Amino acid sequence: MEKLIVSSSPHFNGKKTTQNIMLDVIIGLAPAMAASVVVFGLRAAVVILTCVASCVLSEYLSRRVMKRPQTVGDLSCVVTGILLALNLPVTINPLMAVFGSVAAIVVVKQMFGGIGQNFVNPALTARIILMNSFPAPMTHWTAAFDYGATADAVTTATPLAAYAGFNETGGHIPYLDMFLGRTGGCLGETCALAILIGGIYLIVRKVISPVIPVTYLATVAVFSALLGRDPLFDLLAGGLMLGAFFMATDYTTSPLYFKARIVFAVGCGLLTVVIREFGSLPEGVSYSIVLMNILTPLIERYVKPTAFGKVKEKKGKGAR
Repeated sequence: MEKLIVSSSPHFNGKKTTQNIMLDVIIGLAPAMAASVVVFGLRAAVVILTCVASCVLSEYLSRRVMKRPQTVGDLSCVVTGILLALNLPVTINPLMAVFGSVAAIVVVKQMFGGIGQNFVNPALTARIILMNSFPAPMTHWTAAFDYGATADAVTTATPLAAYAGFNETGGHIPYLDMFLGRTGGCLGETCALAILIGGIYLIVRKVISPVIPVTYLATVAVFSALLGRDPLFDLLAGGLMLGAFFMATDYTTSPLYFKARIVFAVGCGLLTVVIREFGSLPEGVSYSIVLMNILTPLIERYVKPTAFGKVKEKKGKGAR
């Protein structure tokens, strides 16, 4: 007689694992990494490798110290390293990149329990920490294809910085230059085409849902137009594309439910435009996503769908 095994859900195991998903994300980020090397030279590859190596080492050592099972093999730390690198300028001091990697993995991720338990995006939080700790190096931008650029090189304006000084400059960087990556900026925010290719790949592979990125981008376009800004410029400039496809869609820090995702993405878009228009910094993607990460539990609490077969309780005098 066969034994009946009683267990909690899930009762079927899918083929996808954390490692498979992270590998898909790495493949999705490959066009952006390749574009950064083409635009900024081999120094971009050094920044990426530095962040990835320090993230992997930080995760390995922290898990050993905390006496927890190793999770380096799930590749989540590699993804964090790549995302952090793509949010840094090419002239960043490698020691600063290592500092950011340690902050992302040890402080933001492992101290809260590891993968799936951090409440904010590690890479974005590390970028914010670096921005506040080293504001000058973190805003030192070099021109595209200036392969000999060093930390002492003359800086160039990013599209958002140029737009902020529109009246003084008499115009802003052409759309095609921003789409193809012929501008200054962080490694992963210059070439919108590379980000779109990677984002579409993740959607086709069903690694991410298009709900958050599409709603995020649409919200930015609408509020940009309402404030009298240039919607197309705002879509192509800064880290919006990278944030919308690769960081706002993070499984751990974004909502699970459809309506909650809509609210989350609208909040990200609104905050991004408000910070760009009224903030002291020209870019607001990092702060917007992290703030909405913090609000995610509250959003899910009030936008949680009713379980099948359950009737909502009516609020009023007759309710018990």
